[in-house]
Amino acid sequence: MGTGGCPESKTVVPDPCCSPGSGCGCWDLRPLDILSEAVPAVGLARGMRVFQVQGVRGFQLSSSRPRALGFPASRLFIHCDRFPEEFSIIVTLRALRGPAKRNEYIFTLMVEESPSVLVTLGARPRCSKQEKAQFWFNASRRGLYLCNGSTWVSMLEVHHRLDYVEEYQNLVTNSETMGIEVFTIPKVGLFAAVANRITPPGSAIYRWTDGKFVHYQNIPTHQAQSWKYFTIGKKIFLAVANFEQNERGQEFSVIYKWSRRKAKFITYQRITTHSARDWEAFVIEGEAFLAVVNHREGNNHNIDSVIYRWNPRTGLFETNQTIPTSGAYDWEFFTIGPYSFLAVANTFNGTSTKIYSHIYIWLSGSFQLFQSILTFGAADWEVFHIGDRVFLAVANSHSYDSGMPAPSNFYAINSSIYELNITAQMFVKFQDLLTYSALDWEFFSVGDDSFLVVANSFDGFTFSVNSIIYRWQGYEGFVAAHHLPTVGCRDWEAFHTPEGSYLFYSSAREPLSKVLKLKTT
Repeated sequence: MGTGGCPESKTVVPDPCCSPGSGCGCWDLRPLDILSEAVPAVGLARGMRVFQVQGVRGFQLSSSRPRALGFPASRLFIHCDRFPEEFSIIVTLRALRGPAKRNEYIFTLMVEESPSVLVTLGARPRCSKQEKAQFWFNASRRGLYLCNGSTWVSMLEVHHRLDYVEEYQNLVTNSETMGIEVFTIPKVGLFAAVANRITPPGSAIYRWTDGKFVHYQNIPTHQAQSWKYFTIGKKIFLAVANFEQNERGQEFSVIYKWSRRKAKFITYQRITTHSARDWEAFVIEGEAFLAVVNHREGNNHNIDSVIYRWNPRTGLFETNQTIPTSGAYDWEFFTIGPYSFLAVANTFNGTSTKIYSHIYIWLSGSFQLFQSILTFGAADWEVFHIGDRVFLAVANSHSYDSGMPAPSNFYAINSSIYELNITAQMFVKFQDLLTYSALDWEFFSVGDDSFLVVANSFDGFTFSVNSIIYRWQGYEGFVAAHHLPTVGCRDWEAFHTPEGSYLFYSSAREPLSKVLKLKTT
């Protein structure tokens, strides 16, 4: 396909309108030359020519504009009075080796009354209401996509392996960025909400446009720490965790609702919080919940964090349960079979970072303590699955205890990965990894390979430290694979588009975040 040509092939198609034993003989597989059916018997269509390479005859589309070839479906289904509801055609395409040409051609083979298939060498065709239900085969990625009326949805893709990481976009932000949330609004597009430190002009939302994040909306925030996107039915929400009071001395975190009419997020509900660090949204037994991490109230780090339940009658979140936390940074919700869990990362109790973080299990209508794990300034939990195995990784940020001698380095410390032991019904330590004031873990996959990337923020001397991508190596566990230069790295987000896979990192030390592209083979 590199030359824009389509090798001629014989395709065997059984007539689905007959059944075995009918006597019509149609279950003797009949060879069909689809291209011969589509191409006029006398003369070629404008912009087409016959060519032959290595004994294979085919047709080349020389026009720079996409063309469509079609033929009546009755030539395939000779025993059908009506077009079948579903059928399959197996076609073998042979890609010719050689350098790619400057122009990429799109070849569309259509069977009348059936969806069409676009074939390109990587160029992304338009996907709108006009192209809905149309298939696109990306020959360069060997992926098959279906247009849902607004975006291309992956149906089948050859698995790739991560080769290296390249810088893709430098995103200048309103101020230092404490957290990132990447999300997709159906029929609208891909967005990223960044939590910016400085109050005016607040935080920003960016929209993925022509392969880059472009500024879309500003939202007033007060030293925002993180965003959480979630939906309830058809309602779309975005919650921000504000760390500081507003200009009136009030301390609120805010839930915003997507307005389809205005095509932006508008204020929906304010909730009193105390130096909020994180929101977590989840559903249990059909009910929606929203949990906030309260970090401290004044100088008191030992305070309650709160779980709110959605009241469908009032359309508001209402307090459902409080859980004691210590300078907490993060909630992580996950399910294992029929059970629901909520893990909290406790960071500091006022005198020490060497404290227990807790995992809670939902039983009889509330969360109850399931397991306690000793952590060191825990800033993040990340749950992930590899096959049937369940893992939980903690990012330890620093080791400090007012009653103990100071270590040689507060920030060079192991972060740990735990694995669920079904027999013992608890998480047991699987692996330690040396990190430097780790603030976040992000799990992602490329093809059949699994990865963890850590946000290393400070090594005790400088904020310019490498954050590391670890590759899952089975029996060896996670092994360092890529070292990524970062500055005060605070958060990682992995996301995918039809053009490829990306990592997005935020810097808590400079008003610059970066999008990195994962290059695969």
